[in-house]
Amino acid sequence: MLIFLLKRLAQAIPLLLLVIICTFLLVHAAPGGPFTSERSVPPQVLAALNAQYNLDLPIWQQIGLYIGHLLQWDFGPSFKFPGRSVTEMISTGFPLSAELSLYALLFAVILGLPAGILAAYKANTGLDYGPMTVAMLGICLPSFVLGPLLTLSFGIGLGWLPVTGWGESSGDKILPAITLGASYAAYLARIMRGSLIEVLGQDFIRTARAKGVSEFAVLWRHALRPALPPVISFLGPAVAGLLAGSFVVETLFQIPGLGRFFIQAAFNRDYTMVLGTTIFYAALIFGCNILADLILVWLDPRQKLHD
Repeated sequence: MLIFLLKRLAQAIPLLLLVIICTFLLVHAAPGGPFTSERSVPPQVLAALNAQYNLDLPIWQQIGLYIGHLLQWDFGPSFKFPGRSVTEMISTGFPLSAELSLYALLFAVILGLPAGILAAYKANTGLDYGPMTVAMLGICLPSFVLGPLLTLSFGIGLGWLPVTGWGESSGDKILPAITLGASYAAYLARIMRGSLIEVLGQDFIRTARAKGVSEFAVLWRHALRPALPPVISFLGPAVAGLLAGSFVVETLFQIPGLGRFFIQAAFNRDYTMVLGTTIFYAALIFGCNILADLILVWLDPRQKLHD
């Protein structure tokens, strides 16, 4: 297991370095700059600001200095928020984004897995077509469409749930979690259904039924574990996708998470904030994928042979 983990880390580190370099080049290639605004800045002041933040150096030298700071866990200062570092802003916004993603993941798992199991066990019946139709709707509706629909229906129309804020009342987490987790619940339901139908058609399931094993035992003791690897493979990038994709939901529901910092940084051309959040999200994606691979190996040790 340790060798498997080291191999995955050896693959992830060069990719993360490539992400850093590409993001750095793309951010600096964008028109304008962090100190460009409607109000003109005197040339000598602009030159002093660029020198203070090393923006007057050649691009490859800037990349080298930036990577050196990253090795010290320093994402640099924010250009648009004087006195605040990017590390401080990430540590402030990420817990809220992580909490939102956790609720969305719980919603997706609690709704998606049972729906997929039911649809697979009752394949080609009404209990299959109904959940899968709802799942297809969940896949087709993006969060920026579903969020306003839920807000209009349950927030403004019925007045059951608050439509903005976070942590101010007991119900303000429901609509954002559903908005963010709905599409993932739909994908989980379809993946679980397909995988479980395939497992239920295997010879060892027919053998278990021929021996008189109850249907409950066939499903929960024999079929469910072999059907989980595709679900685990999806959950790795799904967790990262929930974290990285929460900025739309945070903007819709006015949640002061890391996603809103990222949006503001993009509009303000805050180079270090854009770089810091992008690299942080990229590291999360790599970490979640590696964790999913480790769980897959634990479920089926033969996975190491195909590495």
